[in-house]
Amino acid sequence: MRHWLLKSEPDAYSWSDLVREGVGTWDGVRNYMARNNLRAMRKGDLALFYHSVTGKEVVGICRVVEEHFPDPSAPGEDWSAVKVAPVKAFTQPVTLATIKDDPALAEIALLKYNRLSVVPLTPAEYARITRLGA
Repeated sequence: MRHWLLKSEPDAYSWSDLVREGVGTWDGVRNYMARNNLRAMRKGDLALFYHSVTGKEVVGICRVVEEHFPDPSAPGEDWSAVKVAPVKAFTQPVTLATIKDDPALAEIALLKYNRLSVVPLTPAEYARITRLGA
């Protein structure tokens, strides 16, 4: 199993939107590196759901329930989407400031590739953030 971090502006698609839907389509990604990360996701992988722009915090855990398929928001183009389902909301959101201040998270892809909406996490990074959010 691999671990990921998915970023979304809460005004466009929030954690509560995913919970309400039960299964959401992660689409609209228009960066090649992020697209390739979507294509590397496997059914059962876990992802942290991060509210970007407004909030700037990890708010929950979701699971990949369907591997990549052609992005329905870009017909005829070479973009991909996946389907995810909520697993657990964090009791305490983990803010970007907390992540930046934690030496255990100094190399996290969220900080290195801050413009990407889909980034991989190491098992240790995933475990650390989920402990902070418990």
